[in-house]
Amino acid sequence: MSFTNQEKFVDHPRRWALRGDLLDFTAAPAWGDTTPAAVRFDPDHWLLIEDGRIVGRQAETPDDSWVRKDHAGQLVLPGFIDTHVHCPQLEVIASYGTELLDWLQRYTFPAERAFADPARSRAGAEVFLDALLASGTTAAVVFPTVHKVSAEALFESAAARGMRLITGKVLMDRHAPDGLRDDVAQAERDCIDLIDRYHGQGRLGYAVTVRFAPTSTPEQLAMAGALCRADASLYMQTHVAENRAEVAWVGELFPQARSYLDVYDAVGLLHPRAVLAHGIYLDDADRRVMVERGAHIAHCPSSNLFLGSGLFDWPGAPFAVSLASDVGGGTTLSLPRNMGDAYKVQALRGERLTAWAALHAATRGAAQALQLGHEIGGLSVGQVADLCVWDWAVGPVAQARDAVVRELHERVFAWMTLADERNLAACYVAGRPQR
Repeated sequence: MSFTNQEKFVDHPRRWALRGDLLDFTAAPAWGDTTPAAVRFDPDHWLLIEDGRIVGRQAETPDDSWVRKDHAGQLVLPGFIDTHVHCPQLEVIASYGTELLDWLQRYTFPAERAFADPARSRAGAEVFLDALLASGTTAAVVFPTVHKVSAEALFESAAARGMRLITGKVLMDRHAPDGLRDDVAQAERDCIDLIDRYHGQGRLGYAVTVRFAPTSTPEQLAMAGALCRADASLYMQTHVAENRAEVAWVGELFPQARSYLDVYDAVGLLHPRAVLAHGIYLDDADRRVMVERGAHIAHCPSSNLFLGSGLFDWPGAPFAVSLASDVGGGTTLSLPRNMGDAYKVQALRGERLTAWAALHAATRGAAQALQLGHEIGGLSVGQVADLCVWDWAVGPVAQARDAVVRELHERVFAWMTLADERNLAACYVAGRPQR
């Protein structure tokens, strides 16, 4: 990496250009297609950035009015979008020996209780967002905790970095330990205050955040649905059909519901800005409802494998699917490593996930599912310059593999399988260098 003119590269020049191998998508690649026209690959091109947005991409070297940063021979991708991740769970990542419901009680809830302390929430948000950026993730849909201050800390920390972040205070008024329960009236007041202060401010968005159906009373779920109906610009995030024992529990708690998904649909929580994590155990009727409501599933392969939750039927999904780390159930914030795990999940199902489908789900596909395709997820003119530069291969094994690749999909698939945060050479949020 070197400068190609005499002007020193400062923190945030108004006009600058980046050289590298540019890769993004113009459409969704078809399942199983390794040579789709949707892939846009411009090796050794320049990306022109002005006032934090992309204003051009070209083969010709830009003139001396542009500050030039040379990443020749490196891969330039849109910043990744993690659509389901838990800020307070960095400390419980890689915890041993449990499935979902026991894992929550033994590891997750004790870690989340500490975020009642404002100083702890602030420190946790800082470490978490720095860790996302160090993994090449520049935008995320995030679970904080039930504490209002944990959402405030995330919003403030993301705003300071200029990140696109969607979050909201967790709603949880039953089946949770002391210190992690709210009540319907206070939770509603907290949500409304956070929405008024943060939603739509800069690059921040508010998500009505239901932990999962068992930890909210019917009254709280109805309140959450009312918030969504009152403002169609709000997001909604929750978990659904992750684990067989969880699905059975929901059936006991909500005997009137046709399915787990129906619990949410009945109160108005399914809509085009609804992000539901996992969705492993959805039936055909559920899938039709997902399509009708415009909601999408955040697929969490690392978490599903680690907790033994099950194998998500990606090619059978008629709705949008994005990729997510689900840390701390997942074992890494690195979305390339999650792409590798997603391939393994599908291989166990007898399917083959292409690098293009995986990469699209972490960039353009995620952005479109969040109705943010105009802003993030690509390297097109007009989009915000959230982007990352990656080494194609790091270490002797990856370098040996990269040296013998024969075509682009083979090279990208090998990168996806072998890369992690060590491959990240540079990260930019709205054109600002983050590392």
